[in-house]
Amino acid sequence: MDKQQIIYKDLGIIDYKSAWDYQEELVRQNLNIKTAARSGALGITDPALLPTKHHLLFCEHPPVYTLGKSGSMNNVLLSEEEMSEKEIEFFKTNRGGDITFHGLEQIVGYPILDLEKFYTDIGKYLRSLEEVIIQTIAEYGLKGERSPGETGVWLDPGSRGNERKICAMGIRCSRWITMHGFALNVNTDLSYFNNIIPCGIQNKQVTSIEKELKKPVDIEEVKKKLLVNFQYVFSAEILNTVLSS
Repeated sequence: MDKQQIIYKDLGIIDYKSAWDYQEELVRQNLNIKTAARSGALGITDPALLPTKHHLLFCEHPPVYTLGKSGSMNNVLLSEEEMSEKEIEFFKTNRGGDITFHGLEQIVGYPILDLEKFYTDIGKYLRSLEEVIIQTIAEYGLKGERSPGETGVWLDPGSRGNERKICAMGIRCSRWITMHGFALNVNTDLSYFNNIIPCGIQNKQVTSIEKELKKPVDIEEVKKKLLVNFQYVFSAEILNTVLSS
């Protein structure tokens, strides 16, 4: 079987709402194709053969807190006025998960994939995203792990009081088209997490590659490693970018 092709685009630094709108448009294009297929207009009955397109977007956001659809405002420790004073945006989103922070020097990845061309298993998809992160930070000597019942990638999840989350995740899936994704802390200013209860999880820390290594790392290098590992984990081919190990 030919590998699925994923169109990659680095959006650079972009405000959260613009990136969200762009994701929604890409999802809408794919959903329109599925709607046309259901009506018989395309003459294609096998979902795996539909001309839907896979995308992978990387970006950084100016400071913003985002709350998942099942999240609680009790986990936001600042008022709207305080967020405005600190020039931090806030959005209630349609992804899963609770509250998190996005900021500069954090790689936010938004895969828009048609899972009917991979596998129709949300749990497997999330574990695959986690695996991409685990393999990437391993290249920096960091042992990323999963924490039972808590989506994302952690360091020392089994060491009480020493658990540190390095990558948060939250997705949405409509007719097997994914959106939203992951946020990997690279050289992120972690002080912003002090204003929330990250992911609604009490008494657990947040960390970054920089904090763990005690030195900043090249964010562009991390992106390249993420892309290589994304290709490997999803057995896919990423287009429109130069990959190097």
